[in-house]
Amino acid sequence: MASKTQPIPPTPAAATPTPALWQEQLAVAWERIWGLSKKELYSYFYSPIAYVVIVIYLGFAGWFFFSRFFLFGQLELRAYFETAPLLLMFLAPAITMRLLAEETHSGSYEMLMTLPLTEVQMLCGKFLAALAFLAVTIGFTVCYPLTLAFLGRLDWGPVVGGYLGLLVLGAAYLGIGLFTSALTRNQIVAFILGFAVCFALFLADKVLMLVPAGLAGFFEYLGTEYHFQSFARGIIDTKDLVYYGTLIVLAFAATRLVLERRK
Repeated sequence: MASKTQPIPPTPAAATPTPALWQEQLAVAWERIWGLSKKELYSYFYSPIAYVVIVIYLGFAGWFFFSRFFLFGQLELRAYFETAPLLLMFLAPAITMRLLAEETHSGSYEMLMTLPLTEVQMLCGKFLAALAFLAVTIGFTVCYPLTLAFLGRLDWGPVVGGYLGLLVLGAAYLGIGLFTSALTRNQIVAFILGFAVCFALFLADKVLMLVPAGLAGFFEYLGTEYHFQSFARGIIDTKDLVYYGTLIVLAFAATRLVLERRK
């Protein structure tokens, strides 16, 4: 008697990610990013170099602000917002130069990647810590507009726009600094490379007379200070936010590519 063929059970369909699952995964990822970010931020304030960087930045920023204030009696922050982008070219690479170069030099990078976090989460954690330290440093200068507001009438539009512009400009420079920190084991080399790239982007819209007319618009758009000028006037334009956001994303992608090739 022929035996009956047993029916093959249907293959269970792959589980479709639900909004609750996505929310849980995002919460876990954020917890890991935030944990690393707090650790990195604490390490900044445990280092005397961080305080040296803050004092140097505030020293130069205060000089340019108070020189205009006392010599010309002008109740404005124009001098500060004109020089702050230049100062950020030094500040941002100084903040990021140790983030990956030191990890690679000490051999702790391999140990770091054994933790339950992805490479992207690691980069985001380090970047957020650097951005928080930058925001604290810039935040010390809020006393400048408060002083001017106490002494006279102050237009807060350019002030708020200027500080927002400094944060997004600084974030773009931090992304570049994170990338150059991944290129080398030496912190000083990482600082020099980061400053060189930031300075090149700063000069991009200032060499228009040296480039062909057809490329003038491209070089102008490439300049970091060109996009900051709108913020300093109190104008928040989406094209400027897109520009700085694109710089950050490209820097992150380049950093991840360097780390992948190092494996």
